Amino acid sequence: MLEELAVANLGLIDEARLEPGPGLVVVTGETGTGKTLLLGALRLLRGEQTRQDQVGPFADETSIEGRFNFDGEEIVLGRRIGGGRSKAYIDGAMTPARILAERTEGTIDIVGQHDRMLLGESRAIRALVDGALDDDGREVRSRYTTVWERLVEVRRQLDVLGGDRRGLQRELEMLRFQAAEITEAGFAAGDDQQLETEAIRLRNAEALGEHLAAAGQASGDEGAMSGVEAAARELRIAARTDPSLDGLATQAGDVAALLSDLHAEIARTAGAIDRDPGTLAHVEDRLARLGDLRRKYGDTLDDILTFGEQAAGRAGELDDLLGRAEELEAEERKALIDVAGAGDALSAARHEAGARLAKAAEGHLKDLGFSAPVVRLDVQSADPSPSGADRVGLAFASDSALSPAPVARIASGGELSRLVLALRLAGGAGDATVVAFDEIDAGIGGTTALAMGKKLAALTTSRQVLCVTHLPQVAAFADTHFVVTRDGNRASVRPVEGEERVEELSRMLAGLPGSDKGREHAAELLTLASSA
Repeated sequence: MLEELAVANLGLIDEARLEPGPGLVVVTGETGTGKTLLLGALRLLRGEQTRQDQVGPFADETSIEGRFNFDGEEIVLGRRIGGGRSKAYIDGAMTPARILAERTEGTIDIVGQHDRMLLGESRAIRALVDGALDDDGREVRSRYTTVWERLVEVRRQLDVLGGDRRGLQRELEMLRFQAAEITEAGFAAGDDQQLETEAIRLRNAEALGEHLAAAGQASGDEGAMSGVEAAARELRIAARTDPSLDGLATQAGDVAALLSDLHAEIARTAGAIDRDPGTLAHVEDRLARLGDLRRKYGDTLDDILTFGEQAAGRAGELDDLLGRAEELEAEERKALIDVAGAGDALSAARHEAGARLAKAAEGHLKDLGFSAPVVRLDVQSADPSPSGADRVGLAFASDSALSPAPVARIASGGELSRLVLALRLAGGAGDATVVAFDEIDAGIGGTTALAMGKKLAALTTSRQVLCVTHLPQVAAFADTHFVVTRDGNRASVRPVEGEERVEELSRMLAGLPGSDKGREHAAELLTLASSA
């Protein structure tokens, strides 16, 4: 339950501190005093979105704190609004607002006037029906969510592939051709320089042969060779007499040996010259092949080889991608079947829950003054969506003699208020630890108002109920009664008991808090409520 609520600078409320207590807690006051702001504070403690216009004129910041006791565990929730920013707290520690929502989920429920407008929306009605699902139904709902999310993920992956599958196939075939063309050419790094050098040699084979022949003849001249050998021989003889000539003798001997080796190497090279026209044609063909690849794939052989590697890599990726596409298409077909099956099961579960919800709501409506109300929750097929493969509608008749129809067409304001309460109670609103009702009693009065007060009071057997109301018949059932008053632009909140409470009920009844007749009627109303 909510044990204490502290509010500062929230709208017209400068400062207020409430200790609601158990049972039924009502907040009353003249129109425009700001009494609904207190439930607004409760909404903020549930983590709902803040607005800058909620900050009042008395300070730069709005402060809200609530001390709760949930199943014996005390917890303090807080919000701060100011400077265009909002902060949330749990037990004094800063936390994201969504954590407040998670922490209070299932423990605090607020039923407001806007719920009447939601009765015409399939989304809101579906949420009520889903709240009435049993354990099996919730498992079916979870199953549908799982298979739907799988379908969405598969389609996301298919979208990544793109819609033009033929285009991808054409790209794959082109990449394979390009990679194969470069690989089959058989070039390796450095081949371009080697081919160009070899081509020059083959194109000038005859001239090279003539030059080498002349060089061989000159290096093999008998006179030159004999002269070098004779010089070496004479130097060796002289060195026997003068050892300092050993170096010259050795050099002369080396020159003779080098000249002999040079002559032999020139002869070998001249003999190895390839004059076959076929060899030159082969080299020219390879250079032409290389030139063709350069025009297509890069200015240099290194560029061509890099392009080939990249093409092969991209081809492999596309191959895997297209193979995965076939798998994904099969997975999409399976996911669609799963969604259809899970959607049918969820629709069936919702049909059963809707029937239970309608029956329970009719029971609550009888308690609220209807003799034979009719509530129908129709589950009809619809295209699959994140919420299911159905559309849920609400039809209502205030009496069984009338044909049920959409509530927006046939229900009055008072009927809508009671229908909202009945549906929320039937759908589990009463299961929360703290249930707050924000002026849902609009448009009703008299005996019906007494029935609503009694119904709200009956809810307090296992929970705390907060209610902002303008009906004295509802307020009379309260265990704790707060009144909001306004002086200029400043509103204040105070608890009322005894004579003050009688005066407030008299004001609500007749608009004359000092009227003796009004006070008598108020006292009578309190007596009636206490004995109910």
